[in-house]
Amino acid sequence: MSLAPRAVLVHRRTEYEELLTRHGTHGQAAFFLSSRGRSIDEVVRRHDRTQQALREVAAAVPLTWRSSRVERADLDRFLFAPQDVVVVVGQDGLVANTAKYLGGQPVVGIDTDPGRNPGVLVRHRCADTAALLRAATAASGRAEELTMVEAVADDTQRLLALNEIYLGPPGHQTARYRLGADGENDPGEAQASSGVLVGTGTGATGWLRSLWLERGSTAELPAPSEARLLWFVREAWPSPATGTTRVAGELGRGQRLRLTVESDRVMVFGDGMEADALELTWGQSVRLGIAETSLRLVT
Repeated sequence: MSLAPRAVLVHRRTEYEELLTRHGTHGQAAFFLSSRGRSIDEVVRRHDRTQQALREVAAAVPLTWRSSRVERADLDRFLFAPQDVVVVVGQDGLVANTAKYLGGQPVVGIDTDPGRNPGVLVRHRCADTAALLRAATAASGRAEELTMVEAVADDTQRLLALNEIYLGPPGHQTARYRLGADGENDPGEAQASSGVLVGTGTGATGWLRSLWLERGSTAELPAPSEARLLWFVREAWPSPATGTTRVAGELGRGQRLRLTVESDRVMVFGDGMEADALELTWGQSVRLGIAETSLRLVT
């Protein structure tokens, strides 16, 4: 007998909860903000809206289903099961933070603060939860398959991301590496820069778009479901030993960008999750391209 579906509610601590953790009490947190010309009232109102949204979403889970909750900081220690339906309650970025830990489970994005969040990935309201959960488990349910990017190191470490993967130095130093297309006979170009960013169509509304605009790129930004990635080298430095001829490009399905580390350390992280990163040392290589896994966002 198969198990009933499990609804996994993903959320993150509110600003108010973070203030209480830091200052201990509501009064001390209020004093801290007031001494800087700010009021705690709006922070509390946003906290209350988030808590109310979590209650409404939890109440919409069918009684025959199992349910669980996980906070953003615990995602890397949470075991998602194949039959899970993941309900992200919060901001767009929380969907991206969650995506890297999934393996094809349907995702429902619930906006806790309409009008404040762009709503690119959290497209629905709390009142829609019950219908969305039914759609997520129905054969006829609609879901958008969003392209993801992956980095695979030569020691088999793997990292997934929905928006972008960044490779760079752990701090404000310069990263040194050799960059080229995987499978080419030439060894690639030796470069020194502040890092390399490889982004998806979902990430084209964020950091990737910023680099695209700054560079004045003529490449067309990919759509979220399109099997295409763009990559940019940030602030490549020309010198007798390092070049700047390979600073931008695109990757289709089956194509890989290869980076071989030639400095002490290079950190690889996705979607801003620096706490869950790969650390590569001199001589190691990493390959980047379109992931076989995509994010199934219930529409």
